[in-house]
Amino acid sequence: MNYILFDGPVRNALLPFTYTRPVADIRIGILTVREKWEKYLGYTTTTITEEYLADKYPMVEMEHNILINASFLPNEDITELIKGLEPEQAIFYGEEVVAFFTTEAQEEVDLSAYEAIEYEGEIIQIQNTWDLFSKNGEAIEADFDLITSGRTSLPLPSSNNVISPENIFLEEGVSIEFCTLNASTGPIYLGKNSFVMEGSIIRGGFALGESSVVKMGARIYGPTTIGPGCKIGGEVTNSILFGNSNKGHEGYLGNSVLGEWCNIGADTNSSNLKNDYSHIRLWDYETESFAKTGLQFCGLLMGDHSKCGINTMFNTGTVVGVSANIFGSGYPRNFIPSFSWGGAAGFVTYKPEKAYQTAEAMMQRRGYEFTAGEKAILNHIFEITKKWRKD
Repeated sequence: MNYILFDGPVRNALLPFTYTRPVADIRIGILTVREKWEKYLGYTTTTITEEYLADKYPMVEMEHNILINASFLPNEDITELIKGLEPEQAIFYGEEVVAFFTTEAQEEVDLSAYEAIEYEGEIIQIQNTWDLFSKNGEAIEADFDLITSGRTSLPLPSSNNVISPENIFLEEGVSIEFCTLNASTGPIYLGKNSFVMEGSIIRGGFALGESSVVKMGARIYGPTTIGPGCKIGGEVTNSILFGNSNKGHEGYLGNSVLGEWCNIGADTNSSNLKNDYSHIRLWDYETESFAKTGLQFCGLLMGDHSKCGINTMFNTGTVVGVSANIFGSGYPRNFIPSFSWGGAAGFVTYKPEKAYQTAEAMMQRRGYEFTAGEKAILNHIFEITKKWRKD
């Protein structure tokens, strides 16, 4: 069977992260949404997404296809239902379609004419950007069970101070000595060739991606996910770094999400709680206004390739777009558009040529190429986000 993940109606609600990737390639828990589905299904997947992303994330159609809404995270029950789908059948969760069967010969899909199969079990769905950190604990636990089932962890060195070692899993090549790990509040997963430096204190749930580094003396509260190729330090609470991003120094990051290729300057702090304890509003790209989250805790949401200088201060519920460069004293505004350059004193347009030079330099340091395809995607984002920049 051919499985295709599609963005679904929540794509715009997940900006700025879906500017540069399909919904399927968002990281929550240990794995990306795509990696989860592929493990449950036992098949590789392709993607239906925005046209400007299609060269990097192509769609492959075959005679028989099952399309899956990537905003839903898989579990055993929904996977079995999907595997059993037949022509002109669709699975719904409430009013939303989870998956449906199509054939190459179909010119149009009319779901109202399909046999509807209602799924009434429990399932995690990502509908807003803040769902990523809010639902990360559940996702870490589900991924931990999926990844470690029937496997044996690398031995944990005796120099470490450990609570609930049965909830800790080390992949091949992990280095960790003289650290404190408390997995009584959630599992701790350390990916292949990751390095936790001495003196770090980690409280689960926690996931550390392949080849990532926790710097000396870091204090990490779960549920937190650090994707592959990252560096993390200072104090972190309930946050996600997608991959190849750095917050390597002192400073606080809480209830936050950073995309890929981000860098947080030393002693940067993000507020995650308002002084009056009121609920937080967050920039909504669809309505072009600030939307209610219903949350009391919400920090920084930063798109790919964005960076900030040392001692940057982010206000509660700040949204930063793609390829922004933030620096200077004081609090910048709560919505910083893509390709912005500046800070509290004001912003100008971050010229694409300079942004691309920075992106290329950072990617080369990690052994990645800044391709013409990557540049084309960022060019498109620059154009479609012009309306939010003042110059």
